[in-house]
Amino acid sequence: MQIAIGSDHAGLRLKRAMKAHMEALGHEVHDVGTFTEDSTDYPDHARHVAERVISGEADRGVLVCGTGHGMAISANKHRGVRAVCPLDTFSARKTAAHNDANVLCLGERTTGEGLAADILDAWLSTSFEGGRHARRVDMIEP
Repeated sequence: MQIAIGSDHAGLRLKRAMKAHMEALGHEVHDVGTFTEDSTDYPDHARHVAERVISGEADRGVLVCGTGHGMAISANKHRGVRAVCPLDTFSARKTAAHNDANVLCLGERTTGEGLAADILDAWLSTSFEGGRHARRVDMIEP
């Protein structure tokens, strides 16, 4: 799977860990930045990941900031993006299966590396179920 990943300065360490984790699983990961701990604006990185997902350059996207919520709010402003911030593996699976979530947002300050990897694995390994859920997802887009 091709995955775009990005973070601001507050999510840099967790982003690096999740990128290495996904690469170890055999995914092709394109990092859109940031690459330093210098202060940066999370909406810029959310936009870069969203554009790759929308265009089809990436199958899915992963965004990391302090809580994950700023990234989710920013990414969801882009038509065709369904960004989520699950805090557990059950929610990660359900957002993929029922909501066709195509961007996962994580918080470095709120989620430890082990749990973040478990959430990521659950989300990446779950496919959209379609059916009645497809009708509902279609209702989200204007």
